[in-house]
Amino acid sequence: MACVRCFLGLGANLGDKEANLKTAISFLEREKNIRVRRVAPFYRTAPWGYTDQDWFINTVVEIETSLSPQQLLSVLLAIEEKMGRVREVRWGPRVIDLDLLLYGNAMLYEPNLIVPHPRMAARAFVLAPLADLDPDLVIPGQGRVADLYKKVREEQDVKKL
Repeated sequence: MACVRCFLGLGANLGDKEANLKTAISFLEREKNIRVRRVAPFYRTAPWGYTDQDWFINTVVEIETSLSPQQLLSVLLAIEEKMGRVREVRWGPRVIDLDLLLYGNAMLYEPNLIVPHPRMAARAFVLAPLADLDPDLVIPGQGRVADLYKKVREEQDVKKL
């Protein structure tokens, strides 16, 4: 199978947030069917959705993989589990969050996986680091990353570290 260019969103707001992101990236780098190509700068971001919690650190990682979308999702969930992720409150505090944002140009609508990530175009904490990696990238069905980021950057508290 040919390699597919993918983008992953990473976030943490419990414990040593930066170390948690670096640990997750190191787990990705150890996967034999994943090649980490680039990591965006880290951003300090306000919580989204459930706002009564500590701030986050977020980034985006560009990878190449020969895994299918479902196989890649399984790897991401396994990394979250290894790192102690507990799912109690939707959008609540977490030691690590790994989201499959884009899988090539695929548009997938499966019960446990929607790609492109359904809320990424409204989230500055995704769009800012994604724009650092590829501002001209087009999110299928939504538009160019740089243009989408311009629409939300003033409304959300996102600061490059």
